[in-house]
Amino acid sequence: MNTRPAEDASQAQAAPTTQALAEGALGVALLHIEHGDLAAARPLLAEAVRGGVSTGANASLFHGAPALEFVLHRAGHADPVVQAAVDRVVTARLSAAARRHAAGRLAPLAEFDLISGLTGLAALLLTRPSTPSLLPQVLTYLVSLARPADTDLDLPGWWSPGNPAHEPVTGGYSDNGMAHGIAGPLAALALAARHGIHVPGQAHAIETFARWLETFGSSYWTIRTQLLTDAPAAPAASSPARRPSWCYGDLGIARALHLAALATGNPARRQAAEDLALTALTDPARLALITDASLCHGWAGLLTTTRAIAADSPDPGRFTDHLGHLTGCLADSIDALAKPGFMEGHAGARLALDGTDATGWTRALLLT
Repeated sequence: MNTRPAEDASQAQAAPTTQALAEGALGVALLHIEHGDLAAARPLLAEAVRGGVSTGANASLFHGAPALEFVLHRAGHADPVVQAAVDRVVTARLSAAARRHAAGRLAPLAEFDLISGLTGLAALLLTRPSTPSLLPQVLTYLVSLARPADTDLDLPGWWSPGNPAHEPVTGGYSDNGMAHGIAGPLAALALAARHGIHVPGQAHAIETFARWLETFGSSYWTIRTQLLTDAPAAPAASSPARRPSWCYGDLGIARALHLAALATGNPARRQAAEDLALTALTDPARLALITDASLCHGWAGLLTTTRAIAADSPDPGRFTDHLGHLTGCLADSIDALAKPGFMEGHAGARLALDGTDATGWTRALLLT
């Protein structure tokens, strides 16, 4: 096993696809496990760990030891060696975050997001049968993001340096999406609360993140100039940023707000979150921006997210026609996917199309 200690996530190396839940053998194994075909999953698991299990800087819910633990748990298997490796990863990531904060630097997305960071590790720890001792520490870290950063504009604690999607901006930005932005920590804290797991400041953080998304969530990200206006402009109707995907956009954000409402007993916010989802689902121009079948940003992600919202709605019938339409769109486009894996490939799309969640695979998306 590769036991190289996890470092600052910004120094992560490129992830080998065989150990990647997003693209590699682990994602295909997950599909077989959901189908109850462990015989088909075993050689894929063996392939995924042939070079050892990574606990290095790129270890996350979607790579290395944490990804392996998630997939093994879907098969009902808890490996204490793998769990111990994951615990080392979590401890190292928390220490790196503490050093970054002490140095007065803004948090990079990969420190806290779902795909690469501590939100994803929180999602994983929430799947363990009993609450692990490290989970409250991770949740406390996520809560800390609700405190303003030590900057001139009192920027939010999740404000990140650099440029969104390599666009030239000055002064960093807030990523608002589920995959990489603040919707992920919101969903993780809300799901923890729904499991009866609470840490100091959690309710305040949920409210802080939810209010931000209710103000700025119509954009994939928020930059400094948008903080100076009372009514931030939404993207143009033809902009790709209007795509209502799981990873970015209104469907993922609607589910995060929905979970927040359910966790805190806020029926008005729950209703608003459902309306946000339905507004996107009834807009042909926005649905036309969906161009593939994938979980990440395609029909499979819309279907799985809508299914989760409907399951927790007091009026699930509002979503019935939309679920039928999304299922048809996914069925019509799934064969065009070139990749085999989970997030952008056939395995994830097939999981969505099958419509089952016996293993709890949707927990990797922070939907349940």
